[in-house]
Parts: sequence; C-alpha cells; structure tokens
Amino acid sequence: MSRPDTPSESGHPRDYKIIVNGQERTVSTDALSFEEVVSLAFDPVPTGPYVLITVSFRHADQKPAEGTLTAGASVKIKNRTVFSVTATDKS
Repeated sequence: MSRPDTPSESGHPRDYKIIVNGQERTVSTDALSFEEVVSLAFDPVPTGPYVLITVSFRHADQKPAEGTLTAGASVKIKNRTVFSVTATDKS
C-alpha cells in the first residue's frame, strides 16, 4: 500500500533540480520538451534563418538515459538530469 503523502497521490507537483548549461534550475514537471529546455538555456532564444540549436542530455529517468533531444520531442527527467544546449549560426 502506498503512502498518501507521496507527491503523485497528494496532487502536489514535485520539484526537480536539473542542470542546464552548467546552471542549476528547478522545474515542477517530470518531463521536459526540446522547446522548454531551450527556453531554460537562453533568454531570449536565438532565432534566424541559419540558427541551429542542439540539445543533449544525460542522467535522464528513461532508457536511454543519455542522448540528443530533437524539436518536438521530450525527455523524462529526475534530479540532477544534465542538459547541454548550444546555438550555432551557419554564416
């Protein structure tokens, strides 16, 4: 029998501490989309016809636990999931 005070049963969101480009961030969801990770990495998000954004992750709460996140996709996270986000401009 599970305890009624666990976050999933109490209805309260759980906070996760993740690392984005070396900076600790706190989020209240167990999955993040490509777009959400990019928004956490850049303010404002780089735009332009030649901008390419790459997102890699490790220590995720899924199999595989590391890889590359593509636009429109999401990753299941846990505490200390690490994201590296880069933006390049093909000039």
